[in-house]
Amino acid sequence: MQLSFQKVLKNEAFSVVLEMQIYTSVVASCVSVVGLFASGEWKSLPHEMHGFDTGRVSYVMTLVWTAITWQVCAVGVVGLIFLVSSLFSNVISTMSLAVTPLAALVVFHDKMNGVKVIAMLLALCGFASYIYQNYLDDTEARRLRTDVRESHDNSSC
Repeated sequence: MQLSFQKVLKNEAFSVVLEMQIYTSVVASCVSVVGLFASGEWKSLPHEMHGFDTGRVSYVMTLVWTAITWQVCAVGVVGLIFLVSSLFSNVISTMSLAVTPLAALVVFHDKMNGVKVIAMLLALCGFASYIYQNYLDDTEARRLRTDVRESHDNSSC
């Protein structure tokens, strides 16, 4: 996506970010609907809706708000790619892997299992690696700036 912003679109406006998200979402929605009908799963939707413990309205609201929050998340991810970099966007997305089980544990009293713990540890390890590499790059850049200033000051004497 970052490459498409820089090389293909060449327009650095947030409206381009929104257009890119809208187009990918429309394509994904169309593919999902085609898959739903091609597999015959659409026949089980009324039964699934009636089997939902909190009712039909709650079922529909769950689907609607899940779709809305995923779109907000997707726009945020694409916005991070646009404003910062794809690497940073991936790091933030990976951190959400660690935060989501904790939020589910606190808000929904979800059970913590080994897979969630391992996913959280890997996400935190990846985040720590990103922060450490950023620190190393920043330290190197500062050293190079200091060396350039010192050589410039020495040559002007």
